[in-house]
Amino acid sequence: MACAVSIASLDVLIDEKLADRSLELGEYFISKLREIDNSIIKDIRGRGLFIGVELTEPARKYCEELKEEGLLCKETHDTVIRFAPPLVISQEELDWAIERIKKVLS
Repeated sequence: MACAVSIASLDVLIDEKLADRSLELGEYFISKLREIDNSIIKDIRGRGLFIGVELTEPARKYCEELKEEGLLCKETHDTVIRFAPPLVISQEELDWAIERIKKVLS
């Protein structure tokens, strides 16, 4: 049973080109994040939709503010906000998230 589920999951990944979409949306996400003009942003990096925004100060308070805005993220290594949206996210949903990130980090 577990093997059948795994095979079906891999079929969906391939058929729906989720890895390709992840790369495209990740590039879009990073480009929008780079539009934020704030000196606390030290670096923005990522692969696909797995993205980190490194700050010059602790990230926890920003993660908590983003949570209040309805966006879940995680602070890592004290100064990095990690975003890991689902592979099936739409561009409209990503735009919704980007607006909240801009609001909190601007």
